Amino acid sequence: MNGALISRSRVFELKKLTKENIMELLDRAVTDEEKGMGSYHAVLDQDAKEFLADTANGDARTALLAIELGIKTTERGTDGLIHITLPVAEECIQKRVVRYDKSGDNHYDTISAFIKSMRGSDPQAAVYYLARMIYAGEDISFIARRIMICASEDVGMADPNAIVVAQAAAAVAERVGLPEARIPLAEAAIYVATAPKSNASYCAINAALEYVRTHETGEVPNYLKDASYAGAKNLNHGIGYLYAHDFPGHYVKQQYLPDEAKDEVFFTPGENGYEQKIRHYMDYINNLK
Repeated sequence: MNGALISRSRVFELKKLTKENIMELLDRAVTDEEKGMGSYHAVLDQDAKEFLADTANGDARTALLAIELGIKTTERGTDGLIHITLPVAEECIQKRVVRYDKSGDNHYDTISAFIKSMRGSDPQAAVYYLARMIYAGEDISFIARRIMICASEDVGMADPNAIVVAQAAAAVAERVGLPEARIPLAEAAIYVATAPKSNASYCAINAALEYVRTHETGEVPNYLKDASYAGAKNLNHGIGYLYAHDFPGHYVKQQYLPDEAKDEVFFTPGENGYEQKIRHYMDYINNLK
């Protein structure tokens, strides 16, 4: 419709029904003898009702057609009633339910297995658990956050690009939404799972935090202090600082840690991926005179 027609029309925005709305409609459909199927004397189990409401995704027709099919095709029980159980609901709507309680053990067990699969370099398992979470309706933002954490904690400096891929996938997934969001999430999960692994950065910041917590705060060396304000030189701030780019190889030996911590080692690069280059460079500069 063009703007002229719209301006002369009354426009209604139709929003999808909530899960609670669908469940209420299902109750009416099963019990109302005049407008529903109450005369069939069916009983709708709570878990079946929640499953149908979830799967309908705001479309009442989908849920109502499923409950009608269930009532008309299910044999009566010994009590004379038609019992719409979860297996019956699955058959009627042609979608298998995944046991996944978003606030219970299944939620935490599945995300734990997902993270450990990426950490353990198993892309097959990582994609499998990702699929389970997506199929069960897990929040894609929650999944994306777990991938980003794993990229920094378990891949780290062995492949610094992992966190970039994870962050980009999170942004794309958030922008496009499901079902397309499954693709960038899978890409990021596979990238993290197949990347070389290192927790050196994770260990480094934990060690540094523990040192700061248990030791007296050391004085920043004067030559490293801010010298950009008037009067700084009178305090000897910045005096004696060696500008690394003025020296061959853009490096010069200089103490950066406070005297109290000058011999502490927090970060130790490993042998995987990019950390090999870091180790070689650090060995090189440490051997310079």
